[in-house]
Amino acid sequence: MNKTIFALLLMISLHSAAQKTDTVLIEKLMNQHPELFSSVLNHPQKNQIQVRYTQVNRDLKNKTTFKSYSYNLNDHRYFYPASTVKLAAVIFALEKINELKIKGFSAASTMITDSARSGQTKVLVDTTAKNGLPSIEQYIKKILLTSDNDAFNRLFEFIGRAEINSKLKKYGYHDSRILNRLAIGDSGEPAKHTNPIRFYNGQQLVYTQPPQYDPKKYPLKLSNTVMGIGYIDSAEKLVNKPFNLSNKNAFSITDQQAMMKKLIHPEAFPAKERFNLTPADYQLIYVYMSKLPTESDYPAYDPKEFWPTYSKMLYYGREKDAVLNPDLKIFNKYGDSYGFIIDNAYFKDSKHKVEFFLTAVIQSNDDGIYNDGKYEYTTVCYPFMKNIGKLIYDYELQRKHTK
Repeated sequence: MNKTIFALLLMISLHSAAQKTDTVLIEKLMNQHPELFSSVLNHPQKNQIQVRYTQVNRDLKNKTTFKSYSYNLNDHRYFYPASTVKLAAVIFALEKINELKIKGFSAASTMITDSARSGQTKVLVDTTAKNGLPSIEQYIKKILLTSDNDAFNRLFEFIGRAEINSKLKKYGYHDSRILNRLAIGDSGEPAKHTNPIRFYNGQQLVYTQPPQYDPKKYPLKLSNTVMGIGYIDSAEKLVNKPFNLSNKNAFSITDQQAMMKKLIHPEAFPAKERFNLTPADYQLIYVYMSKLPTESDYPAYDPKEFWPTYSKMLYYGREKDAVLNPDLKIFNKYGDSYGFIIDNAYFKDSKHKVEFFLTAVIQSNDDGIYNDGKYEYTTVCYPFMKNIGKLIYDYELQRKHTK
């Protein structure tokens, strides 16, 4: 064999080996704590568990590199991503503003949503905002603080379904798609239509967007899209057939974490591959992704309904009486629906020089009935999320870092 060709093949082989995800470590760590994980380790497929953990390492020149580990990861095995898709909407909405390059148009501009079809709804005011008016900025805050569904739907309408899915493809998120609004029964033909929107600065109209229509389909090769033994339909009647999720949103664990990595550490990626965000955009996202609901004034939240760790599944398990770790900041976007709990997070502990990414999904639906509101969140899902978050954090505390 030609020496040059051999050397090239060897380099490719070594690069592939270096990029291969370790599938042993996470399971090994969980097996060291059977009192916490044995119940789910015995049947990970039943609970639809997938975990991806990525270490952040820095060399002496502070250059960032990543090393990933996984457990039961399968990007073609479907799970319902729920509100985790909202992170894409936050990023793509800010990107669209920057790409339009319209003088005076910003995330703080007043956003007036009209309607053009039956079933569409208008938004003229937002009482949660300091000025009482809706805006992209205010919607982003509500999405990141408490995962507000209407806020996501308004960003979905602004970006447009076609552009959302074009952006997913552009950034290499090939196992994901976003097809519809959330929590309003949006599917089929209505999901392809979005509302007309106007943006103002004071009384000055700065941008008008007409209704949009997206006729495209976004097929993915996915298994496990039909689940359970029955479901509650829109008429509140039990249908004794498996629940079909084949035409719903999809957002794989690998794609979720890839998006979070690029958002948190843009400097680790070539400039042409980064999101089209300004420093102010990044700051807005970072602040409200890590802020607790009880720390926000506009919007303001009742701590009885939205307690400090309400949005923190990993590490805190959404516990109302959880003691906050003063050294730890968690930047995340969670989702919960149909018995699935998902959390896509970046952990940062500056005191102990620890930072890592952790993305996980688990489901519990013992009766096999979907949309009935009867899921084992508090006994199965939240404890797993809490325990896996603490497990990896504790591992990071004792791990010898590169730098």
